[in-house]
Amino acid sequence: MTPVATATTFRTDRSRRPESHRPTPLGCRATKFAQPTLHYQDLLFFVPVLLFSVIAHEIAHGYAALKQGDTTALMMGRLTWNPVKHIDLFMTILLPAILFVSTQGRIMLGGAKPVPVNPANYRNRRRGDIIVSLAGVFVNLMIALAAVLLFVLVGLVGRAAPAAQSPLAFIQAMMVIAVQLNLLLLAFNLIPIPPLDGSHVVKYVLPPKWAVYYQRIGPLGIIILIVLLQSGGGLLNAWMRPAFAFGDLLLRWADPFSLGALRQWIR
Repeated sequence: MTPVATATTFRTDRSRRPESHRPTPLGCRATKFAQPTLHYQDLLFFVPVLLFSVIAHEIAHGYAALKQGDTTALMMGRLTWNPVKHIDLFMTILLPAILFVSTQGRIMLGGAKPVPVNPANYRNRRRGDIIVSLAGVFVNLMIALAAVLLFVLVGLVGRAAPAAQSPLAFIQAMMVIAVQLNLLLLAFNLIPIPPLDGSHVVKYVLPPKWAVYYQRIGPLGIIILIVLLQSGGGLLNAWMRPAFAFGDLLLRWADPFSLGALRQWIR
């Protein structure tokens, strides 16, 4: 069986966060796309959005595999919203904790338990592998777009019912995090370093002999990512810049629908 990996990375140094270059009408950061951080006051928004987004990503892999003819994920109970089923002792718990302690909170890297799939069961192995690998990031893109639309809808409702603006602004704040986080998940998982999702596409454009050596990088993939993050994250930031720009574009478009009470939830 071949696991499909999902990983997430976050930096907690605010000085490295990309900022929007023009002020927003409300003076809040709702329309400023910023790499998600792990400040304690943000956990109220961050944790539920992260759980939903990562689980949706994993279910997408398994469901796509099912549609391609492989029932492995279904038979192993991975097509479920139960978060316990998606927890991996090392990737979800130990690795983030070790990095958090060893880097004094500057870097965290982790992921969910890889979804088990068997490409031999796909009706078309090459096409099936690509579809299954891209299913997760496609769902993250759909969540980000849906979050922007919900942000706008909630803003319209809040203006029609001013008394409900405070709780509705809380929902808007969660949608801002959803846009940021899901585009980060999308960009990060497309990095062409095995075993991330992007590597499952890249291997098919390489000559067969090169593809074999390329896939052997898999066991060292996490180490390579940690080294890139420890070196300052310059290459990773350059890779993710298009996602940041797209997120900034989406949030700027949604900014006119921001509720005034949003300031109390997002700094």
